[in-house]
Amino acid sequence: MLGRRGVIGGAAALALAAGPARAQGGFPDRPLRWIVGYPPGGASDAFARLIGITMATKLGQPVVVENRPGGGAVVASEAAARAPADGYTLMHVDNGILVYNPALYARLPYDPDRDFTGVGFIGRFPLFIGVRPDNPVRDFAGLVAASKQKAPNYGSPAVASPHHLAMEMVKRRTGLEATHVPYRGGPAAMQDLLAGNVDMVCIDCATGIPFIRDNRVRALCVFSDARSPVAPAVPTLKELGFPTAIAYGWQGMSVQAAVPAPIVAKLHEALVAGVGGQDVQDRFKALGIESAPWSAAEFDAFVKRENAEWRPLIRELGIRLDG
Repeated sequence: MLGRRGVIGGAAALALAAGPARAQGGFPDRPLRWIVGYPPGGASDAFARLIGITMATKLGQPVVVENRPGGGAVVASEAAARAPADGYTLMHVDNGILVYNPALYARLPYDPDRDFTGVGFIGRFPLFIGVRPDNPVRDFAGLVAASKQKAPNYGSPAVASPHHLAMEMVKRRTGLEATHVPYRGGPAAMQDLLAGNVDMVCIDCATGIPFIRDNRVRALCVFSDARSPVAPAVPTLKELGFPTAIAYGWQGMSVQAAVPAPIVAKLHEALVAGVGGQDVQDRFKALGIESAPWSAAEFDAFVKRENAEWRPLIRELGIRLDG
């Protein structure tokens, strides 16, 4: 889908080449590490490596991606939060790390509100409900009606993933009934859908669009504000009469809260250049990923709005990861 071997291999080689331009003002004068709390090969990892190419060129130092999977990215988040606040440790953040985890765990070894500050936004990923083409259900209204007779099961990439929590929100706000089946990643959920082992999936555009485009999966709805330009025939839940059933997966970059503002500004400039690079934008456009060159303050304000909506909802739903 992303040309993973080419993306990862090329990104690693170019990032380690440490680009020709030297950043002014003394920072950075050594390599930076970009911590990703998920295994190699997923969307977070692939985009970090791709964006890191341009960042390395802009900053004049290598940007080395370090994968530290485990515990809903808690392991990675703790490592980043405890690193020196000098701007050399970057954290790949998302809904789970900055918004969900405080509501999912009674105790965390990091406090996203206190320990991190935003560098910038990478992109948001529309979420779809998808079924096999041979499923007799033709639209979302039909899905809700059928679920009252027999609740289908649905796959998502993981417990407490944006996909899982968005689907539970949709169930509450639309009357849909469905049983969650977690997988180890979106591709695994998609393969089980095609194999007939799960009735439907909640999947993000990065994983789902190639299947939807090839008519291997029928998308019944999308949870975004507006229809996706790469799947224009798929209606939003908003237009189907559920104006509050809106959700995305999203990614960004943060650093420790004590990193000096001039360094955050330099990192922000490099991140915007990386996200705005032609290779990244071409892939975003092909997969329906939405991006915007928000300032660091705008990204922090966005996270606060997400906190206000999702943390109370998660507590209401009673979803916990620590028993």
